Amino acid sequence: MPRQQRIKSDSGYYHIMLRGNERSNIFKDDEDKRRFMETMFEKKDRDRFYLHAFCLMDNHVHLMLREGVEDVATVMKRITVSYVYYFNKKYKRVGHLFQDRYKSETVEQDKHLLALARYIHQNPVKAGMVEKAADYRWSSYSCYLNDDYFSKMLDTETILGLFSENKEVAFKRYKAYMNEESDETFMDLEEKIEAMDEKEAKELFQKMLMDQGIENKTDGKVQISEGLIKEFRGKTNLSARRIAAITGLNKDKVNRILKS
Repeated sequence: MPRQQRIKSDSGYYHIMLRGNERSNIFKDDEDKRRFMETMFEKKDRDRFYLHAFCLMDNHVHLMLREGVEDVATVMKRITVSYVYYFNKKYKRVGHLFQDRYKSETVEQDKHLLALARYIHQNPVKAGMVEKAADYRWSSYSCYLNDDYFSKMLDTETILGLFSENKEVAFKRYKAYMNEESDETFMDLEEKIEAMDEKEAKELFQKMLMDQGIENKTDGKVQISEGLIKEFRGKTNLSARRIAAITGLNKDKVNRILKS
């Protein structure tokens, strides 16, 4: 089946989403997320593109960017090729990391730019990982309000300028807007992914343990990494209660891991 031709943005603004192949995590630790951000910063050189918002989840990424001297396809190829090389080398793996090509949708109006920024920043809240957008470390929310480490990578003037030319007023209005409840819909991972059958999930969990050199989990004493629990959740879409039952972990501990 031929690939569907992408729609070209008249404004140059795009919402970009990258997804892990087969729901797998594309980030296994904070070093991976930091490397992805540094890769984007490197590829922004010489105004190739402008980054306005981002959110890195464990198995997918949301970006709001505007084309510069390069088109969005070239930009995304530069970023993904570089990151996949790093990831595969670090984890001694081969093959695809991302599912298909990146997904994209155009953003043409100012009100949609604001709505998209809010949607991206609220992604971890809607996923139940944090209570407030400001609590999530791997999004651009705090870059607009503080001199965050990732602020150097962001072009914040466009979004803030839509609130006010006065920076103090813009910050205040921006914060209020970003914390409002919203019902905007933008592309995302499939919202209604069915949870995996429990028997199949148990088999998958045992395989994941074996892949890490752990042959079984029967005595409750095996140390299970937080990354494995998050990856297991991403692959199965099981509730914290069912994950706890399968893994032998306390349900409260599973909840803390999934929200961290």
